[in-house]
Amino acid sequence: MIKGIFERDEAGRIVRFELRGHAEAGPYGSDIVCAAVSALTISAVNGMEALAGFEPDIDVNEMEGGYLACTVIPDITQEQLNISQILLENLYLALEQIQVENAEYIQIKTTHV
Repeated sequence: MIKGIFERDEAGRIVRFELRGHAEAGPYGSDIVCAAVSALTISAVNGMEALAGFEPDIDVNEMEGGYLACTVIPDITQEQLNISQILLENLYLALEQIQVENAEYIQIKTTHV
């Protein structure tokens, strides 16, 4: 199962997310849940770099069963923050929808820091 945690600050902004595990919704190379989650996540991270103009702090470990953590760096402009929030909220909503349709393969939670 893929387990995801989205951390929000006191203003409700997503400041970090972490995804770990594999969906195991199909054989290796044919797991559409895992593929969808991977594509959405990579797109959000790449969007922060290309559209918001900053590199978030990324931690990846594929050896431990799939792991990606992304933290929005603190020293960014308001515009960069706004763009990153649109990308991260879109990621969150997309993963929530995947969860609605595939609850046995993915679990997404939100916490406040």
